[in-house]
Amino acid sequence: MLLCGYYGEHNLGDDALLEVLLAQLPAATPVLVTAHDQPLVQQRFGVATVDRRSLAAVLGALGRCRALVLGGGSLLQEATSFNSLLYYAALITAARLQGKPVVLWGQGLGPLRRRRSRWLVRGLLPLVTSVCWRDPASAELAAALGRPGDHGADPVWASAPVPWGGRGQAIVICWRPTPLLQGAAWTPWLEALDRLATEADRAVLWLPFHQDQDTDLLAQLQAQGLISASLGQRSRLLAADTPQQAKAIFAHAALVLSMRLHGLILAAVSGAPCAALSYDPKVQAAAEALGCPCQSLDHPANASDLLALWRGQLGHPPDPARLALLRSQGLRHAALLDSL
Repeated sequence: MLLCGYYGEHNLGDDALLEVLLAQLPAATPVLVTAHDQPLVQQRFGVATVDRRSLAAVLGALGRCRALVLGGGSLLQEATSFNSLLYYAALITAARLQGKPVVLWGQGLGPLRRRRSRWLVRGLLPLVTSVCWRDPASAELAAALGRPGDHGADPVWASAPVPWGGRGQAIVICWRPTPLLQGAAWTPWLEALDRLATEADRAVLWLPFHQDQDTDLLAQLQAQGLISASLGQRSRLLAADTPQQAKAIFAHAALVLSMRLHGLILAAVSGAPCAALSYDPKVQAAAEALGCPCQSLDHPANASDLLALWRGQLGHPPDPARLALLRSQGLRHAALLDSL
């Protein structure tokens, strides 16, 4: 079975998706996984891999597999590039021409702003054998394009929960560079963080969720003179190589402030109090489902308002009933794999 996704790109969120996908497969299912950093994925997950950045290699691997599973994330979208959409279109088309089933497992759909993108996806969706979308918006878009389908929640909600013990502990940050926050636009967010950490007397732990994109953010903000002396003294950069390590950090956090979708989800699964910063509607949707505060980066921010919001979350874990519901919805995607 060929598992196709954004794996081996040094992103803990995609690693978490692969971890859950492998756990939901029937026991002893042989798999081949598309990956960029192949040795890393082979070592951590014990699976065979193929270079995800080589379409020829992946098409060759497809010929040796009995099914194609597009595993989590939003692969049918044009935000990355139209060429990315063509890549997955080629795989889906090739699989169906070979008479092999195609499963969209826990997928998001879109954005598809251009006419040619919608036209292409409208033609692809009838080729898909089975699908369970990760959110209602994706299911609605698919229905509008002529392919109604069921939806659950993001599969990472089904990640194994861990007990929370972070009362009185540090504030953990899962932030990323974004065009929505440039230069002084960071000021209210950093000011609110500084004031919260100071009044609560907490350390601030910066956890890069995407190693290649997020690791230098703290240093970049310091180089721009945006980190105050007090915040700088409280701040420390952490590293987590696996979703399990990230959950262990979250489980000892008094508050997690996350821009990253799967940072938010894994923090909640770890029982940690959360607040979200939304650069993308998927983050807003997850925060609403969890019932935690979420501030859009599209709108001007006020440090005092942010401080009040985050202060109210400090030390207050998510509602267990909401977590249980989201976990059950995340497990719904497993049914797609039972018949393969």
